[in-house]
Amino acid sequence: MDLNFILKIVIGLLVIITFFQVIRLIELSSRLAENKDEVTDRSNKINGILLFISGFALVAFFFWQRAQWGYLTLQDPASEHGVLIDQLWDTTMGLIIVVFLILNPVLFGFAFLYRGRKNRKAYFISHNNKLEIFWTAVPTVVLSGLIVYGLMVWGDVTNVNNAKGGIFIEVYAKQFNWTARYAGEDNKLGDGHVRFYAPTNPLGVVTDNMYKIQSEDLDEKIIIDKEKLLVEKNIGKQKTISDRIDRNIAKQKMFKAYYNSISEEERKSGEDDIVVAELYLPVNQKVAMKFRSQDVIHSAYMPHFRAQMNCVPGLSTQFVFTPTKTTEEMRKNPDIIKQVKEANRILEGKGQQGNVEFDYSLLCNKICGNAHYNMKMKIVVVSQEEYDIWLKEQAETRMIKNM
Repeated sequence: MDLNFILKIVIGLLVIITFFQVIRLIELSSRLAENKDEVTDRSNKINGILLFISGFALVAFFFWQRAQWGYLTLQDPASEHGVLIDQLWDTTMGLIIVVFLILNPVLFGFAFLYRGRKNRKAYFISHNNKLEIFWTAVPTVVLSGLIVYGLMVWGDVTNVNNAKGGIFIEVYAKQFNWTARYAGEDNKLGDGHVRFYAPTNPLGVVTDNMYKIQSEDLDEKIIIDKEKLLVEKNIGKQKTISDRIDRNIAKQKMFKAYYNSISEEERKSGEDDIVVAELYLPVNQKVAMKFRSQDVIHSAYMPHFRAQMNCVPGLSTQFVFTPTKTTEEMRKNPDIIKQVKEANRILEGKGQQGNVEFDYSLLCNKICGNAHYNMKMKIVVVSQEEYDIWLKEQAETRMIKNM
C-alpha cells in the first residue's frame, strides 16, 4: 500500500480523535465552572466599555479607510448615463452610511448603558403592534422608493430609442476573448448566427460571400467522404464516415434555410463590416453596442462607462452609451495618476519594468471558465477626427485582405 495513503489515514484518525477530545475538555470545563459565579458587575462594566470603544473605533476606521484608499475606487463616470448611475449609487450608499453612523453608536451605546447588573431586571415584551408597524413600514417605504428610482434610471439607460443616430458596434464573446465588429459605410451591422461560425467566419456573419465559401467547403467535404465510403471496408469506419456525411448534409440544409430567411439588404450589410481586436470610440458620440456569445454566458463590463450587459448564447443584447472623456483626458485625472504610480512602484519592487499606463477596459464580469480573469479588451476613446482616420485605415486593411 502507498506510504502517503497510509499517512493520510493516520493523520485523519488523529484529527478525529483530537476533535472529540476537545469536545470532552469543553464539557469538563463547563462542569467545573458550574460552582463559580458566572458574571460579575465588574466584568460586565469592563466588557461594556470595551464594546463601546470598539463600536466607535469601527466608525473611526470607516472614515480612515475612506481617506486612505478612496483614490482606488472608480473615478467620475466617463459617459453621459454614468452620471445617473452614480447619482443612484450615491443615494443608495448615502442612505446606508447615514443608517450605519446612527445605528452603530446607538447599538454599542445601549450595550454599555444597559449592561447586566445584579440589581437590575430586564423587561420582557412579547409583542408591540406600534413598533412592528414602524420598523416594517419605514424600511418598506424607503426600499420601495429606491427600487422605483432604480427602475426609472435603468429604463432611461436601456431605452432602445437611444440608439438612433449612433454608431453601431457588435461585441462578440467567446472563451476567453472579445472581438468587435464595426458597421461599414452603410452604418448597418450584418446579421450573425452562431451556426455560421467557421475558421473563415469567426463571428458567424451571414453574407452572400460567406454563404458561398462555407457551402462550397461543405460540398467538398461531403464529396470527399462519399469517395472514402466507397473504398472503406471496415464497418465501424464506414459508420463514422456515413454519420459525418449526414451531419454535413443537415448542416448544409440549415445553412440554406437560414440564409434564405435573411433579406438581401441584411446580407449586403455584413459585406462591409470591419472586424477588429480593439475598441476605438469617438468622444461625445452615441455608441450602440450589440452583444453575442458563442459558448457560455459572459458579461460585458466597462466600469469607467458604468456599462454592463450580459452576452447570452442564442440571443442578441444591446446597450447604448455616450463616452464623454478621451483616454488622454482620463490619464490626467489625479486619482488615475496615483493608481498608475502605485502599480508601477509595486512592479519595480518585484524587479519588473514599471510601464503601466491607464486604458479603458472591457472585462468579463461573469465567471466563464479557467481563464475568465484574463478576458479583457482594450478600449481607446479619441476625438471624432482621430476616430474617422482610424476607421478609414481599418476599412482599407479589410479591403486589402479581401482582395
